[in-house]
Amino acid sequence: MNESPLLELKGITREYSGYKALDNVDFTLHSGEVHVLFGENGAGKSTLISIIAGAVKANSGQIRFKGQTLKLSSVHHARKLGISAVFQEFSLIPELTVEENIFLGVEETRYGCLNRTAMHDRATRVLARLGFQLRPDASTAFLSRAEQQMVEIAKAFRDDLSILILDEPTASLTERETKDLFSLVNHVKSQHVGIIYITHRMNEIRQIGDRITILRDGKFIDTVKANTPDNELVRMMTGKAIDQIFPAIRFKPEKEVLKIRNLSTTDKSVIDASINVRRGEIVGIAGLVGSGKSEIARSCFGLIPKIAAEITFNGEEISQLSPKEILDRGMFYIPADRREEGLMMMRSARENIALPALTTPSFSSGIVLKRMAEQIQVKKLSAIFNLQPSNTELDAGLFSGGNQQKIMLAKCQSRQVDLFIFDEPTVGVDVGTRTAIYKFIRDLCEQSGAAVLLISSDLPEILHLTHRVYVMCGGSITAELESDEIVEKNILKHFFRDGSFMLTNYEHTLN
Repeated sequence: MNESPLLELKGITREYSGYKALDNVDFTLHSGEVHVLFGENGAGKSTLISIIAGAVKANSGQIRFKGQTLKLSSVHHARKLGISAVFQEFSLIPELTVEENIFLGVEETRYGCLNRTAMHDRATRVLARLGFQLRPDASTAFLSRAEQQMVEIAKAFRDDLSILILDEPTASLTERETKDLFSLVNHVKSQHVGIIYITHRMNEIRQIGDRITILRDGKFIDTVKANTPDNELVRMMTGKAIDQIFPAIRFKPEKEVLKIRNLSTTDKSVIDASINVRRGEIVGIAGLVGSGKSEIARSCFGLIPKIAAEITFNGEEISQLSPKEILDRGMFYIPADRREEGLMMMRSARENIALPALTTPSFSSGIVLKRMAEQIQVKKLSAIFNLQPSNTELDAGLFSGGNQQKIMLAKCQSRQVDLFIFDEPTVGVDVGTRTAIYKFIRDLCEQSGAAVLLISSDLPEILHLTHRVYVMCGGSITAELESDEIVEKNILKHFFRDGSFMLTNYEHTLN
């Protein structure tokens, strides 16, 4: 590209309490291109786009926008210039409607009062232009995560755009919604908008990317073309080659730990489901978004109401127990949404890691906490998972998504556990962290002899990690597959009640 960059960053540095999240980083974006930011969790990607979006100020460096030196004072300032970001963590207010969230902070007024008619009309036009099937007056609190993301995207399109920033936009989208998003990206690109795109999915880079900038440990590594081989991208991202993402796992099924019979939930998200899990094996639950696969685990752990259920854990009936009582008996549920359910973002990593074990003898004596023992144990666990930065006194919200996931894994190792339930354990994490999570799950099964229930929308995880698989559709279990039966075609044909499927719809998942 020979034309002058739409956006040019030179020597951008951002430091937090002595820790350099960005260290002398350069970056350029041209009109009408999709420039992918690629790197491990904690590499500095989110910090860089936060600076571009006006949410964070750099300690040093220069930003040039359309050939002019730019000093952004706020997100509002950036939006006025046509720079809008759709962050992985949403900024919506549940109590407001879709249209109120779209125009939050820039409300239409008339004679000093809100002009609700004008906002409704503009919101309707924006949603129609984007092809989003959302009612402007719908309450945001009752929208699915995918629909909430549509609202975030609509916010970016309420004014003329020059730069669109998308941070892991497909993490919570279905196949159909992902395809629609890519069509939208291509349309925006044709309007000469520059797009900065963060993803950990290699196939997405191939589908929509033009160039890739790789960051590692806050430093600029290189800018390459989107057709750069996967192994070369991973080498630049991690600093080392990763030959095998999925580890070989030896399965030695032993005593039955969990038995669920005829489980139905009051909201009908699960209907008459029966599964069992044994020590020394990894059992998978596969299915599309909304199939009920997560609800089985949440109901089993006492998080959502159930009816007509018989749940036995280590030989004891637990269907009427609370989550705390179930936890005390040795079952640990790791939720899919780490920010809403898995972690306390305003508390330290140390407090988060120790929380499940505070009542155990290792961490307390009666009502008195053993502070020194807590610090020693937490430090040991954070080192095992290579938490970055290693300062466990930092609030969990200050860590990258992948390192927040590591905090969740450290939590489940803070006490004795017989059954680990992983609900979408690798959502929004990079290849390096993903590989580490897979090895952790392998070690739980092989070395600890624990039982593992793996719930995943990522088909390769199911194919490569599990010994038995339950496939779900519409709240019901449609198949139980074992060993050599666990192949792509067998799983996909049970995703739908009539057994039909289109294999091409899932090609991107397998990459």
